Amino acid sequence: METFRHELAIYLNDHLAGATGGVELANRIAHEHDDAELAGLARDVEADRDSLLRIMAALGVPQDHIKVAGGWLGEKLGRLKLNGHLFSRSPLSYVIELEAMRLGVDGKAAGWQTLRCLAEHDDRLDRTHLDELLARAEAQKETLETLRRRAAETVFVKPS
Repeated sequence: METFRHELAIYLNDHLAGATGGVELANRIAHEHDDAELAGLARDVEADRDSLLRIMAALGVPQDHIKVAGGWLGEKLGRLKLNGHLFSRSPLSYVIELEAMRLGVDGKAAGWQTLRCLAEHDDRLDRTHLDELLARAEAQKETLETLRRRAAETVFVKPS
């Protein structure tokens, strides 16, 4: 049973690291684009991270501060990618950032699904709350896909 607890701690801290990077990215995108829909998404992503922290606390899983710092740093380093512009922000950056957010939400949803399965065997996990988190992740995926398609068309589809 101790191996199970150790593996769960690693798993949840990996998700926490990803959530930390996701919060940073979502807040930056929302700030740069000054868009109400993106601002709402950023708030939801932060609320999801807070939910993960509460779940970890309920399960007695301590935070791995090194992994969390790695998630934060990973988002900052992700800004250094080559985007075809040396001194300005490329429109392509927005497309890539939305795709990264979409991948992150897919991973988050998988984590919620795993926890939902565990909730069938562990009363410390709130099944209803996990169902709500799953539904919110699905809504986030739809929002991000709409924004991503719009951004991709702006970059790749030339006016006739």
